Amino acid sequence: MAHQATISAPVNIACIKYWGKRDTSLILPTNSSLSITLNQDDLRSTTTAQCDPIFSPGDKLWLNGKEEVVKFGGRTATCIEVLRGWRRDLEKDKGLEPLSTYPLRVASHNNFPTAAGLASSASGLAALVFSLATLYSLPQSLGQLSLVARQGSGSACRSLFGGYVAWREGTQPDGSDSIAEEIAPRDHWPEMCALICVVSDAKKGTSSTSGMQRTVETSTLLQHRLTIVPERMSSISHAIKERNFDSFAQITMTDSNSFHAVCLDTSPPIFYMNDVSRSIIAMVEELNRVSGELGYGRIAAYTFDAGPNAVIYALEKWMGLVEKSVRRWFPQEGIVEVELEQEGNKVLGKFDERVMASWGKGAVKSLIKTRVGDGPRVLGEKESLLKDGQLKNS
Repeated sequence: MAHQATISAPVNIACIKYWGKRDTSLILPTNSSLSITLNQDDLRSTTTAQCDPIFSPGDKLWLNGKEEVVKFGGRTATCIEVLRGWRRDLEKDKGLEPLSTYPLRVASHNNFPTAAGLASSASGLAALVFSLATLYSLPQSLGQLSLVARQGSGSACRSLFGGYVAWREGTQPDGSDSIAEEIAPRDHWPEMCALICVVSDAKKGTSSTSGMQRTVETSTLLQHRLTIVPERMSSISHAIKERNFDSFAQITMTDSNSFHAVCLDTSPPIFYMNDVSRSIIAMVEELNRVSGELGYGRIAAYTFDAGPNAVIYALEKWMGLVEKSVRRWFPQEGIVEVELEQEGNKVLGKFDERVMASWGKGAVKSLIKTRVGDGPRVLGEKESLLKDGQLKNS
């Protein structure tokens, strides 16, 4: 019977963005970054890894039901070989069964659109690394595993942790100190929620990998951004530890705008956001203007990764207002009544609708409500994606 492990890993959405590599082979970033891990009950990658001496030679990988080629020297193969090497060392030291010599079968599935700016590579590579670490019974810490996940997809290192996570850029040429670490667990600030506004679920025109390298090569604004990010990292970490949403929101939105400004400063320019994205920004800014005048401070924070989809962070107290506002100005199919507390009605009552463009149904295709979540989970045999080295139900 095949040895196997099935894992689910979360999506993370950065508040301080990672954009640019100082070493493309090791995926060493030009700056540190910070993210929030989202709840796997809503967004996750599930991965099953199996190995067995009776499998035909060579490793096989399926992504969302489609077989992918595991390219020698590619990022996925690099992760597999590092983990396999660690298992090989264990076998030599402790005389364990030689799982490292068995062919691998790996299947992964995302429950959300792939390559649409929703961090699918982060959760997918984190799930791959954690599933193999579990399959091989590796003793390495999450920090050590993050070194491997980073080499598959930079932001994947952050999806190995729950809560609020920093990826340190490090200074060592070999990348040994470019690791992820938890800034605060999800239970530290569990009221943090997120509303993902899916503007497009199509594959983005410019991949993150090619886009960030063009930015490194051509953007003069990037150099200025790199001098500012360290202070932002310190300030947002402090805001999280103090549970200061007003400060958190200001830093998150500023960094999102800075990131997209750098993309525009790339030659040729990269346009990840569209008119709907910009209208969502206008809506959040107006909500914050009114809430500030009423003495509540900022109540929502937008951020955009490399795509047009918005992630709006808000505390649980204000998420109803955020959702109602999105549904009002970006109508959805079907009617969902969102009841507001007195404060929410006050904010909406003073909202200046002249800042908003008029959008019909479909401008925002769907909404995903979620909140801060935990790190990778070990799942049971019933949730395996494979049976005897083949896709289930194939």
